[in-house]
Amino acid sequence: MRVAVVGATGMVGEVMRKVLEERQFPITEFIPVASERSVGKSIAFNGKDYTIVSLKDAVNAKPDIALFSAGGSTSLEWAPKFAEVGTTVIDNSSAWRMDENKKLVVPEINANQLTKDDKIIANPNCSTIQMVMCLAPLHEKYKIKRIVVSTYQSISGTGVKAVQQLENELAGVDGEMAYHYPIFKNAIPHCDVFEDNGYTKEELKLVNETRKILNDNTIAVTATAVRIPTAGGHSESVNIAFENDYDLTEVRELLSQTDGVVVQDNVDVNTYPMPLYANGKDEVFVGRIRRDLSQENSINMWIVSDNLRKGAATNTVQIAEYLVKNKLV
Repeated sequence: MRVAVVGATGMVGEVMRKVLEERQFPITEFIPVASERSVGKSIAFNGKDYTIVSLKDAVNAKPDIALFSAGGSTSLEWAPKFAEVGTTVIDNSSAWRMDENKKLVVPEINANQLTKDDKIIANPNCSTIQMVMCLAPLHEKYKIKRIVVSTYQSISGTGVKAVQQLENELAGVDGEMAYHYPIFKNAIPHCDVFEDNGYTKEELKLVNETRKILNDNTIAVTATAVRIPTAGGHSESVNIAFENDYDLTEVRELLSQTDGVVVQDNVDVNTYPMPLYANGKDEVFVGRIRRDLSQENSINMWIVSDNLRKGAATNTVQIAEYLVKNKLV
């Protein structure tokens, strides 16, 4: 399997390389791709050094799979060029997610929709992935009517510049700002850019991507996305209203039986998910599962996951694994 990683030197690209190594993905040829300023430099993978190549050279190499994490504009321009030479692209940007002709995939939920004809496959937004991992089994059982989600998102979701900003603030050093305001000792209710309706793009991703992945446009979703000074993962407070009543014990059992979901829910011993402990892990952690006392057939839960792993790199690699296993590439 000849695999290209586009954006191999970025934060997500680095984690992609690590996840490919950890999961022993069957690679016969590794093709690292990055911006022109990095072309010709060396990069390590599986104990060997590889020379970074340009996007044009990578297309000419005709890899079987290209894992993209290089931004929306790059994906819009180059993903079709890879697809034209027979490469299957799994894209981590927002470029193709809401394209009605492209699949938006969380493997545990809807990888079975994929075919050999899907040459550009979209990876959902990090905050969406962890939420729908917990929603999918509950929607199937109880039918979700409405979701209210507030996110508490890691600075790593913004990128290296944001991580550096926090480190500078902790050290008392003036430096380049990723945000309009200090992030240390702060919470910024502003993830991505604002749209005319007052919501940010991040908040609207939670609305639109959730409906597409769960294949149900009747689900009402409203979201508030907040950036906080953590680096281990994203956290979400999620309130769900069902059409049908539910049993709390059954909900916990359904979530416990869901591949990739770990229930951490014992308040008697202060057990609940936190980004500090989700950091570096591939699972989605859920806890604080409790009945909403203000409204019938409603439930609250707290969902945490490493946004660079299951929220990005791991989900991308899992899609590639599904393609290989089912001989779709």
